[in-house]
Amino acid sequence: MIPFSDEELRPAVEKSLEKVKPMLELDGGGMKLLDIKGGKIFVQLQGACHGCGSAGQTLKYGIERQLRMDIHPELEVINISPGMEHMIEEISKG
Repeated sequence: MIPFSDEELRPAVEKSLEKVKPMLELDGGGMKLLDIKGGKIFVQLQGACHGCGSAGQTLKYGIERQLRMDIHPELEVINISPGMEHMIEEISKG
C-alpha cells in the first residue's frame, strides 16, 4: 500500500521524472506525465521512444526504477500510447 495520495505524489513524481528525461532525450525521445491514479504513474513515451523496441525496458529499468528508488518501491509506471488517453480510468481500476 502506497502511503501517499495521488495529489501528494505528483510533485515528487515530476521531480523524479526530470532525472530520467535527459537519458530519453539522448536517444531522441521524450516523455510526458499524463496522470497518477492509485499509485500508478501514467506516462506517454514520445519521439524516438514511441514504438521503440526498447521502450518496455526503458519503462521498467529506467523510469519505474528511478521512481521506486526516489519515492516508493510499489509504484508502477504504465505507458499510454497516443490516442489511448481515454483508457487511463479503465486501466487504473484493472
